[in-house]
Order: sequence, then structure tokens, then C-alpha cells
Amino acid sequence: DSDPALALAHARYARALAPRIAAVREALGVAAYHTGDYATALAELRAVRRMTGDPSYLPVMADCERGLGRPERALALVKDPDARRLAAAERVELAIVESGARRDRGEISAAVVALQGPALRRREVSEWTVRLWYAYAVALEDAGRLDEAREWFGSVAAIDDEGETDAEEQVERLSS
Repeated sequence: DSDPALALAHARYARALAPRIAAVREALGVAAYHTGDYATALAELRAVRRMTGDPSYLPVMADCERGLGRPERALALVKDPDARRLAAAERVELAIVESGARRDRGEISAAVVALQGPALRRREVSEWTVRLWYAYAVALEDAGRLDEAREWFGSVAAIDDEGETDAEEQVERLSS
């Protein structure tokens, strides 16, 4: 976490030594993702999926496609049949990526709708709530629904104990 470039170098070295071990490929994919090397991350995470059958990196793979400027491919991964097998947190991340891909394509209303669902309506705060609510606020703002966006940014600011977002600044910006 503290030095993604160094982590990537170590992961590349490990891959050179053990290219058929899924955990090594996973480490390289995640490290590449954190350094913005989306092509490498996507290739490695695809390999992990082939090796293990585990779809848990679908959200990261879809985000890599977005990072490579291919929102259509990101949306194809969102619709992958294995997405139904994802845990709740991973499904939320996939919805966030879908919303971003829809915004990339200029489908602003669809970006808002992509985030609406049971997870957004949940009263209980989970580890992914801050990210989901923030993404929803951004989508609402992009859709020109500024009052709603300000309310959602305010809700994020109220629960963002870790300072993960700039929600307070967004509320101030939208209030002026």
C-alpha cells in the first residue's frame, strides 16, 4: 500500500519465478491496477479467473477496461453471468464501475439507475456504503440533480469517519 511501484516490481519478479501460481498472478494484477497499468492488470486478472474460476475480480477487470478507454467492454463484464456469484461488496463495486462506464458513454440517466437498488436503499452501513453513496452523488450531480447530489454528499460526509472522500468539500461547493 505504501509503495505500489515497488510492490509491482516484486510481483513481476515473483511472476517470473512462478507464472502458474494463481496467487502470484493475482498479486501482479492487483499491483499493476494500483499503479495504473491497466493492460497488465487486466491480463493477469483474466489469467487468475481462468486458473481459478473465481469471478471476484470482475469489478476490477471492468474498471481496467474503463481505464483503457473501453467502456463497452466494461459493460460487457458487468453483464457476465458469473456476476451473480459475487459477494455483496463486489456487486456494489461492479455497480459503481457500471455507473462510471455509463457516464463515459454519455448515458447519464443510466449511470444513476445503475446504482439504484437494494444496496443503496439499505439502512445499515457497510464497508462499501461510503463508496456507493459517493458514486451515487456524483451520478446525480452529472444528471443535473444538484439538490439530491448535495443531500447524498452530506450523507457520505456524515458516515465517512476514515476521510476516504472529499464529500464535505462537495457539499460546500454545491451549497455556494
